[in-house]
Amino acid sequence: MTSSDFPARRPGEPALTALGLGAPAADPADTSPHAFPDGGTWRTEVPSVEGPEALSVVLKESSRLDVPIHRISQGSGIWMLSDAEITEMVEGCAERGIELCLFTGPRGSWDTGASTRTDSGGAGLRSRGHDALAGCVEDALRASELGVKCLLVADEGVLWTLHRLRTRGVLPADTTFKVSALIGPVNPASFAVHERLGADSINIPSDLTLAHFTEIRRVSGAPMDLYIEAPDDLGGYVRMYEAAELIRRGAPIYLKFGLSRAPGIYPYGAHLRDVALDTTRERVRRGRLALDLLARHGAGTNMSPLGSRLPGPLHRFTSD
Repeated sequence: MTSSDFPARRPGEPALTALGLGAPAADPADTSPHAFPDGGTWRTEVPSVEGPEALSVVLKESSRLDVPIHRISQGSGIWMLSDAEITEMVEGCAERGIELCLFTGPRGSWDTGASTRTDSGGAGLRSRGHDALAGCVEDALRASELGVKCLLVADEGVLWTLHRLRTRGVLPADTTFKVSALIGPVNPASFAVHERLGADSINIPSDLTLAHFTEIRRVSGAPMDLYIEAPDDLGGYVRMYEAAELIRRGAPIYLKFGLSRAPGIYPYGAHLRDVALDTTRERVRRGRLALDLLARHGAGTNMSPLGSRLPGPLHRFTSD
């Protein structure tokens, strides 16, 4: 089954139709022709899981609320975790068949770059200079040696470098690279470029329109990552009611259960423990709410099997 077989109804559709306020029928041309290699059209992700204690909260709450999870991601960075903490997270995720994705190192927003403090934001999270690039590579190699198979990147040069290391066997062939929402592409051409630079899933900003999803899917089948509730620093958008349509147009897609109206926790430390655990717990509950909406709209089927992680064949630039 693909997203073209989607049986979903629109929110409120029968009642509105009875009043003569029904929406036009969905255009089949807007439906994504793509899917994950397992045939599923959507997967789930819980972001901002900053260490073993937060991971334990996610695993406990996901069991209690019956929230299936394909991927857990962390935002503070590999360098903010000890080897023991990374190993504990790797083992905890492996026991449940969940992909663990950790963020690679130095970023412009945390170093001495003055431009990131300006109103324009300058170069944002990109890695400034050779040393920052080298730090990201060091993080990637260290995490890989500890069993991490998914790496989160916020710089096109870092992405291309890690992809070249993967093609040369320095990083394992089944390592996947996820592009951060903070540099997410906003048009079909830039999305396709990220795919060709080595991305295996690509965060897009949560404010893209439904038409933008369809435009991207006409040029690329690389998995999208999307906050269906975005943190405030990414706009705070809540798009749960659109989840079924986002899947129809954007498949294959990771639905990310973010949280608006919550304090920032990057880079995480023990001084932020209570807020980190509380917000982690609430992200899982938000996931349950989103899944309930999908079920009520007849769109809860065609999720990838749990344990699925690879994206399938993708287009790449030639790596020398």
